[in-house]
Amino acid sequence: MSWLQETFNVEKPIIAMCHLQAMPGDPYFDAAKGMKDVVEKGKHDLEALQEGGVDGIMFSNEFSLPYLTKVKPETVAAMARVVGELMHEISVPYGVNCLWDPIASIDLAAAVDAKFIREIMTGVYASDFGLWNTNVGETVRHKHELGLDNLKLLFNIVPEAARYLADRSMADIAKSTEFNNKPDAICVSGLTAGSETDTQALKVVKDSVKRTPILVNTGCNKDNIVRQLSVADGAVCATTFKFDGVFENLVDVNRVKEFMGVVKEFRKTL
Repeated sequence: MSWLQETFNVEKPIIAMCHLQAMPGDPYFDAAKGMKDVVEKGKHDLEALQEGGVDGIMFSNEFSLPYLTKVKPETVAAMARVVGELMHEISVPYGVNCLWDPIASIDLAAAVDAKFIREIMTGVYASDFGLWNTNVGETVRHKHELGLDNLKLLFNIVPEAARYLADRSMADIAKSTEFNNKPDAICVSGLTAGSETDTQALKVVKDSVKRTPILVNTGCNKDNIVRQLSVADGAVCATTFKFDGVFENLVDVNRVKEFMGVVKEFRKTL
């Protein structure tokens, strides 16, 4: 049994994103409504996702646009407040993601007892956010130094809005990432949040690794999720759960239920 099955108690789990509103220090933070509004909207989405039947939750500062590759302390503190206030409401395994900073994500995980993080942890990229470098050795050592050896690391090897600088195939990147870094899972994404991940790219990555679970990371919906899960070992989903399928909107519990209904029927065939 893989750690995914042990953690989520199902095959091919659906990890839903709980997108937090812009927070203090973010350009689009609504100071008039304050952190109370961030907590209340986070609570709405958490409750809708759980009522809809998702297998896990991942909290992220999705509306901290434009993103930083070194997250500021006030963002980590604000996210810790939100997750802390909602903790008694959480009934499924949960993780965190401070975009786009693995060290900050680990720090937040330590504060809120998260089971996993997702981040860009390897490679060098040309991105919308500038030249994007990583230091996976430092990241993994930081996790160990904090005593978080059970914290699972989900490696996103196809960053959104970025391109790998080296001329390497996706298959080679997946192989070397697995060999050198021993990721707990590899995530494969589309261009941006909500953009469909290419199923063929998923298959290339899946066929290139020996033991690492593969997660489809963006663009899943009720019409393509069976095709995606036929290749991937699970999925990270967000935009499809929003009202009208619009990234900026809150979560619509009915869309979650419809999506998860398709997933549960598919699992019966496994």
